[in-house]
Amino acid sequence: MENSLYIHIPFCSKRCYYCDFYSTIYQRDLAEALINVFDRQIENFDSVFDTVYIGGGTPTVLTLDLLERLLLKLKSVTREVKEFTVEANPESLDEDKISLFLDHGVDRISIGCQSFSNLKLNFLGRAHSVKQAISSIEKAKKKGFDNISIDLIYGLPIESYKLWQEDFVKATKFPVTHISAYMLTYEKGTCLSRSLEAGKILSLSSDKVALMYKQMIDYFTKSKFFQYEISNFSKKGFKAIHNSRYWENQSYIGLGPSASSYFSGIRRRNISSLPKYIKAVKENTKVWEYSEKLSLVASAKETAALKIRTIEGIEFNWFRQKTGFDFLKLEKEPLAALFNQKLVKWAKGGKKAIKLTRKGFLFADTVSATFL
Repeated sequence: MENSLYIHIPFCSKRCYYCDFYSTIYQRDLAEALINVFDRQIENFDSVFDTVYIGGGTPTVLTLDLLERLLLKLKSVTREVKEFTVEANPESLDEDKISLFLDHGVDRISIGCQSFSNLKLNFLGRAHSVKQAISSIEKAKKKGFDNISIDLIYGLPIESYKLWQEDFVKATKFPVTHISAYMLTYEKGTCLSRSLEAGKILSLSSDKVALMYKQMIDYFTKSKFFQYEISNFSKKGFKAIHNSRYWENQSYIGLGPSASSYFSGIRRRNISSLPKYIKAVKENTKVWEYSEKLSLVASAKETAALKIRTIEGIEFNWFRQKTGFDFLKLEKEPLAALFNQKLVKWAKGGKKAIKLTRKGFLFADTVSATFL
């Protein structure tokens, strides 16, 4: 059975202006306490995992000894690993950490570059410079990583078409195999959201952001970075295996504060407080703050909402085998509206699958919500 493990490292060197993920400024004592509870949780697993993703936060803000402890412990619950990813930020990724990852089975590194413009990095509140971003990619490749992913963000209030084009063109020139490109969103409670509400900044028009998205897709395709999900592009053979399981609504376990899990039809979200999470593990009480047992129908609809975001869309035989439901009957009413709005279309090969249209990719969140 395929099993996936996500580990959330909730530490950062500073808080970015746009980020609403749960994180806190790095403290050695808290970091050590978290690794201690991860040790305990991993020892209690009765299954093994074939994909692992260590994210954050910023995993590379951890010291070398703490990272090594975690990686050594994970060897007891991993077997025939198909993909092992660690997220990294340029300012905290050095050659020693890169070597440590490679020595302990990490075969994919995801670097949070976000931009190759210092103007954009400063606006986002990032802790690194363009020089550090480029250096981190080059070091990862030189030390032996063949599967390097980078993140980009577009649609900033200060951004022009030219500035964004410079970003995505530069991204393809580096030795990377995967690019995740996300439109800037103003999440409630973030610094950028407060600035927007106060009128200190103005968001770009949806038409302008849509054109940026189209420009990027066309260029990435020409550069042999093929789109396989709304925001994800890879060279042939380098799709993210772990993340693809999310979009297929497969089971996964999440460790760490605020991490989510999905297994046996139950969706859970862990406590969004590092001290409370540590305390719960130590006292052997529940570590989640939210838990829901999905009905078969709800699970099937969730599967549709996630899978439609992929480039291949929803193949009806696959959907029936996965959920037990006839997709066309389950989503009959939403589908009619989506076809009328030209947001979905029949896939090639007859009426055996549907997928997003080019317009649909621009309104993917709307399409997903309609299925739910």
